[in-house]
Order: sequence, then structure tokens, then C-alpha cells
Amino acid sequence: MKEYWEIIRELREDRDLRQADIAAILNTTQQVYSRYEKGINELPIRHLKTLCRYYQVSADYIWGLSSDMKRHEKKRK
Repeated sequence: MKEYWEIIRELREDRDLRQADIAAILNTTQQVYSRYEKGINELPIRHLKTLCRYYQVSADYIWGLSSDMKRHEKKRK
């Protein structure tokens, strides 16, 4: 299975985005985001949540625990 840093890089590249674009969404610098994609720095949970919302994928997908990209929404009553 792929590592999370490979997956976040692929998600970004598939959308023709730059690291700086995603860094701005995460309110961080391009250098810090680059370190996430290289696996040097661990991806904080707050950034994981933001990436899941932005790409509309599950956290399990980003962590490489599932090949299912879809988020599973809770049903509201």
C-alpha cells in the first residue's frame, strides 16, 4: 500500500495544483507542506481533516487504509 505522503501528492497532482496552493488552504507555508509530501513531517490531524474536506475523500483513503475514496457521511435524522 502507498504511504500517506504519496497519496496527498497524487491527489494534488491529479488536480494540477501546486504545493503552494494546498499550503494556502492549510494556512501553512509551501516548505512545510512539501515536508508532508516527502514524509519528513507528520501530517497534523487538523490538516488531515482539511484535506479530506477539500478533496472529498475519507481519512482512511489518505492514510492508505482503504482504496475507497468516498467519504461516508453520517445520516442525520
